Amino acid sequence: VRVYVLYVLGALSAAGEIFIAEVGQKVRLGCGVSSYRRSLEYEGLVVSCTGELAKRTSVRHVNLEISGVRETDAGKFTCLADKTSKEHSLVVVSVSVSVAPSAVLQLGSEATLQCDVKGLDEGYEVKWKSPNAGLPEGTSTTQLKPVTSLHDGTWQCVITYGSNQISESLTIKVKGNTHVLGMKTLIYLCDQNKKRGVWCTAMDDPLGISCWMWLAMGVCCLFGILLMLCVMVCVNVFCKGDKQRPLERNSSNLYV
Repeated sequence: VRVYVLYVLGALSAAGEIFIAEVGQKVRLGCGVSSYRRSLEYEGLVVSCTGELAKRTSVRHVNLEISGVRETDAGKFTCLADKTSKEHSLVVVSVSVSVAPSAVLQLGSEATLQCDVKGLDEGYEVKWKSPNAGLPEGTSTTQLKPVTSLHDGTWQCVITYGSNQISESLTIKVKGNTHVLGMKTLIYLCDQNKKRGVWCTAMDDPLGISCWMWLAMGVCCLFGILLMLCVMVCVNVFCKGDKQRPLERNSSNLYV
C-alpha cells in the first residue's frame, strides 16, 4: 500500500464523493471500493512537497485516515485499487467567531460570524442559518449587531455546491441581564376595549426587566385597581344605608 503526496489541480469530479472535515479533527476518506486484491494507492491532496501529510495519514482497510486536518489538506485526491481509479474531493471547513472566548457573547455587544471553506472550486454558496427561524439567513461573513438573546443557540454554516450540501455547526452562548435567554412572552395591552398582542424580549426593555416581571407588575396593578373599586362600592353602600336609618326613626315617632 502506497500513499502519494503531490500537487494535483483540476475541477471537482462530478462522479466523485465529497468528504468534509473541520480543522484539527480526524477524517476518514473512502476509496469507493469495498475491497482490493493486489494494490491500493492514494494520490493527490494539495500539500507541501515535504511529505508532512504522510506523517498524519494511515490506511485502514480501504480507507485513508488523516489526523489533525489542516486547511492545506483540502483538494482533490484519487484512489487506485487494482487499477480501478476513483476520484474524490476533501473539503476543509473552518468556522470561527470574532470574539474571545469564541462561543460566549455579551448581550448588546457586536460580533462577526465567519465561515471559511477550503477545497471547493468557484460556484459554491455559503450561508449562515440562525437557531431562530425569525432571523434572516446570512452570508459567509455575518455580523451580529447588536447581539440579542435571539442569537443564542446552535448556528449552521451550510455550503451548497451543485446538488451537494454540507454543513458545520457552531454553538453560541449569549450572556446578559435576562433571566431566560431567548424568552418570549405575549403580553396583551388593553386600549379602548381592543387587545393588541406585543412580543417582548430582553432587548425590547431598556430597563433590563424581563417580560415575566412586567407581567407580574401588570397583574398586581390590576388587582390593586379591583380592590380599590370593591372598597369604594362597599363604602358607598354603607353610607346609603346609614342615611336611611334616621328617616325610619323619625317616621316611627310620628305615628306612636
